[in-house]
Amino acid sequence: MLIHCHPDPNSFVAGVTERARTALEGAGHDVRFRDLYAEGFDPCFSAIERARHLDSGIDPSIAEHALDLQWCDTLVLSYPTWWSGQPAMLKGWFDRVWVRGVAWDLPDGSNRLTAQLRNVKRIVVLTTHGSPKWVNSIEGESGKRTVTRALRMLCHPRCRTRWIAMYGIDSSTAEQRSDFLDRIDASVAAL
Repeated sequence: MLIHCHPDPNSFVAGVTERARTALEGAGHDVRFRDLYAEGFDPCFSAIERARHLDSGIDPSIAEHALDLQWCDTLVLSYPTWWSGQPAMLKGWFDRVWVRGVAWDLPDGSNRLTAQLRNVKRIVVLTTHGSPKWVNSIEGESGKRTVTRALRMLCHPRCRTRWIAMYGIDSSTAEQRSDFLDRIDASVAAL
């Protein structure tokens, strides 16, 4: 499953996503593609959803997203890193789709979640950062931790994560951006 999250269809991240999609399909992978902005995904976790978050029912508006997530063995997320994390649209996708009955369960009498996405054996992130790597390291890379710790724990016990990031995109050259796109081709084709 490939999730694209950027409001500008002509952005560099859109180019990254397209390269990833082409590489995945070229390698013979069955790809289910979601462009959150293009499809008008509603990222708002409503008061009603919050009130019933311990129920196992899936909101009909996100049912197809839930089915895609339960179907895939590899999840590829393509987005820009803004304010050290995922864009609000993608964070809303986590809030609304990674719910009880899809990504986790809480058995009666337990205070510990059980992972439900055992089908997901790999999470790959394709992202850009405006600032250099050292700035992100000082900030703690909270977006990376969200994926490698929080999301990963709801997947297969041996789920692997791969972080493919272009740091310093705001001051990058055309050659550096081209090299990163070539890196996407090689990395994604090897999945």
